[in-house]
Amino acid sequence: MSILWAPWRMSYIRSHSQQPIVGCIFCDKPAGAHDRDELILLRGRYNYLMMNLYPYNNGHLLVAPFAHRSSVEDLPVETLTEMMVMTNQGLAALRQALKPHGFNLGVNLGAVAGAGVAEHVHMHIVPRWGADTNYMTVTGRTRVIPEALETTYERLLAVLDPMAPPDPRR
Repeated sequence: MSILWAPWRMSYIRSHSQQPIVGCIFCDKPAGAHDRDELILLRGRYNYLMMNLYPYNNGHLLVAPFAHRSSVEDLPVETLTEMMVMTNQGLAALRQALKPHGFNLGVNLGAVAGAGVAEHVHMHIVPRWGADTNYMTVTGRTRVIPEALETTYERLLAVLDPMAPPDPRR
């Protein structure tokens, strides 16, 4: 039997689970000084594309509007349109950089629907591979992500950077 040993992980989990949540992460992230620090890959006029700090899978991306709204029903058509265009850009970057076999796309509206941040709507883009689920998720309630977030960020940024307008936060 193989053993996966990552002792550094527990201190990371404890430090994040003890921090009180203040404000809205989807409002705070784009206000940061450096997109790299916030894992933001691409900015549009109404939305931005970022990596998920707590991914379901390697390369898990999020598209969020700058406007603080809890439902897609509350977004203007321009924001919805750009959200889907940015979703397509994320899909294209993931296909090129990570070569997944498929994707899950989704928006969870409300806490009972699974939204971790129910008050700010966002689109999930989750790349999938044929063998990406294993016993760890079922028995250990743990996911194994095969690549560091920073490494995946660099791979995706290399693909998305030509699509982005100049921005001093990069």
